[in-house]
Amino acid sequence: MNPSRKDWRLQWIGTRTRLRAPRAAAIAGIVFSLLLITSLLLLRRSVPAVPSEAGEWLRERSDTVSVAVDLVPFAGIAFLWFIGVLRDRLGDHEDRFFATVFMGSGLLFLAMLFAAAAFVGGIVTAYGIEFDRLPGSATFTVARAVAYKIMNVYAVRMAAVFTIATCTLAIRTGFVSRWIAFIGYAAALALLFAGRHIDWIVLVFPLWVLLLSLHILVDNFGVSSMAGASDSDRKGDT
Repeated sequence: MNPSRKDWRLQWIGTRTRLRAPRAAAIAGIVFSLLLITSLLLLRRSVPAVPSEAGEWLRERSDTVSVAVDLVPFAGIAFLWFIGVLRDRLGDHEDRFFATVFMGSGLLFLAMLFAAAAFVGGIVTAYGIEFDRLPGSATFTVARAVAYKIMNVYAVRMAAVFTIATCTLAIRTGFVSRWIAFIGYAAALALLFAGRHIDWIVLVFPLWVLLLSLHILVDNFGVSSMAGASDSDRKGDT
């Protein structure tokens, strides 16, 4: 292994807490990705992609949709943890401008994700109260269209901005490999310009977070091994 590469990676290691921080970010990112992917798959299989449909899915799949919506808050908690621990990993190396965009876009994405889930959950709750009048009504149409717009227009683009900011920070600070950042840029472009044209495009974001988290987790285990070897060398020298 290149000694300069080894020294560069070891500069991130100050204490055992610094070693645990990347691992915590990776675990939080994996939990977020798996929960959001599961929720989105349940919704996509239950709710037609066309926002103008009359709501026939409520009669047969409202329970499945409720499960999908109930997973969203837990995914959001994991995403908040992911953002916080990732910023901790950056530490003094973060760029203030991109760090602000990173934090702001992440929080906006989360707020819009919650809003869209709340509208869908409200539809299911209202159907339980007025199951004979809600499907096809103006109330259903408006709530369904708002949920669709929030998720597929606004939340998707905030996810793209978050991905761009994260990739830029990754390239500037080197806290992950550059190829992860380049994949992220490609994913962000897809999210920015294909959000309304490809029904499954929203899955690109949690899939990229999953890839990033797995990379951080694997890299952290490598850094831990290097730190242990370095400590052994110092003890041998003494």
